[in-house]
Amino acid sequence: MTESVTRVVTVRAAQQHAFKVFTAGFTTWWPASHHIGGAELAEVVLEQQEGGRWYERGVDGSECDWGTVLAYDPPHRVLLSWHLNGEWAYDPDPAKASEVEVRFVAEGPDVTRVELEHRHLERHGDTWQALRDGVSSDGGWADLLRGFAATAEA
Repeated sequence: MTESVTRVVTVRAAQQHAFKVFTAGFTTWWPASHHIGGAELAEVVLEQQEGGRWYERGVDGSECDWGTVLAYDPPHRVLLSWHLNGEWAYDPDPAKASEVEVRFVAEGPDVTRVELEHRHLERHGDTWQALRDGVSSDGGWADLLRGFAATAEA
């Protein structure tokens, strides 16, 4: 059984722009409170290529990995491995990583539907339910996508 959380947001922005803000502009919309490192969050980096890193950098220069870019298909989709377990700790084992797929569907020249699916949560073992509860909560993906949409539309 595949455990997943799906969220959708419509953005008043062109598909290419929405994709760029989500990927290259990750730090512009990601809340600074959502980090795993000991230092305050300086930026979140999503490297713009398949096999790239997805990580945070603290104000002190420290880095904490979140996952890997599994697929990078601008401006249509990005697929990321998610290595943070239900205790919000990094686990490097790829067998214990879930996936975050984000699709950008043009609904018009200046309207994009963004579909996010966080799937294979069960791979996180004993902590998968805590992770599911976190990413599906009010402060989870739905809220994050609202913040992303507001930034992309600005």
